[in-house]
Amino acid sequence: MFLPPPGSGFRANAIRWAILLSVSVAVSLAFEMAHLPAALLLGPMLAAILLGINDRAVAMPRSAFMMAQGVVGTMMARAMPPNVLGEILSAWPVILIGVVSVVLTANVIGYALARFRVLPGTTAVWGASPGAATAMVIMAEAYGGDTRLVAVMQYLRVLIVATMASLAARLYLDTTLTGGTAADWFPSVHWVNFAGTLAVIAAGLVLSRVFKLTTGAMILPMLFAIGLQGTGLLTVELPPALLAISYAVCGWAIGSRFNREIIAYAARALPTILLAIVTLVAICAVYAVVLASATGVDFLTAYLATSPGGADSVAIIAASSNVDMSFVMAMQTMRFFMVLFTGPATARFIAGRVSRRDGPFAR
Repeated sequence: MFLPPPGSGFRANAIRWAILLSVSVAVSLAFEMAHLPAALLLGPMLAAILLGINDRAVAMPRSAFMMAQGVVGTMMARAMPPNVLGEILSAWPVILIGVVSVVLTANVIGYALARFRVLPGTTAVWGASPGAATAMVIMAEAYGGDTRLVAVMQYLRVLIVATMASLAARLYLDTTLTGGTAADWFPSVHWVNFAGTLAVIAAGLVLSRVFKLTTGAMILPMLFAIGLQGTGLLTVELPPALLAISYAVCGWAIGSRFNREIIAYAARALPTILLAIVTLVAICAVYAVVLASATGVDFLTAYLATSPGGADSVAIIAASSNVDMSFVMAMQTMRFFMVLFTGPATARFIAGRVSRRDGPFAR
């Protein structure tokens, strides 16, 4: 593949963008045909990595990345049904125990990765955190983690969890999961709801800039949308084409930060990272067995509820399976907010302990 030399002007940048777009489309289509969730994010991310490791990264404007984060935030709000709060309250002791168990397990694994110098301290915590993958990468950037290594661990886990969920669905329910995007790219749009959704995103972006909130571009639109949905004032409307563009922008922004050095480092750490991911997934499967026994829900519902694949990707998988969607999203939502509010303090605590033991590595 022809890659123009760095710093060679407008023509070279145009060629890089053309290569980035064409490779993104090709890889995304291949992932879609393989029925992989998050294909429209992973494809662009891998395309951007390809250019980055050849020192031809395409710079992604921060304003575009922030707008894409706002779309992702409202998408996550849409995946959380209005009855999710009632579902949480009706079974809060069991859900709370399940959520805390998964978060504590992930934190222990994150500490082990930092303690044994597999990953730096804050990076290890965000990489192991069982929140939405894209959200965890964004949070890592805001709180000093290496987004590239966090992305490697988070999206590897997304792929592994998606594969395991697909196998579980086929074996347990004799069903097949489908990809995460709608076949109809340009369905009819409810323009009032769409305008309201855009207004929510815009409000979140403005407030995050005014108050200098590190993760406000994603979190504020999500919170606003959840509140408005709960009161019946808004139904989040996100056309598939807008979601595809937003996923691509997030993928490009993350992938453009990779270079040869970070890929070499990730390759050396890959066996341990894979072991950590498989360990977390296996422990969560054990929690699912206990949860299914305690609540009477089917195993696949319990497995998806405790799954560390992230609220966004799990929402896509759950929507493709015959499970209790409300129960799954109740646990995933509570866990997401627990990680959101406790993650920064946990990252600082673990990084501080490792730093005192091992010096500057854990910064």
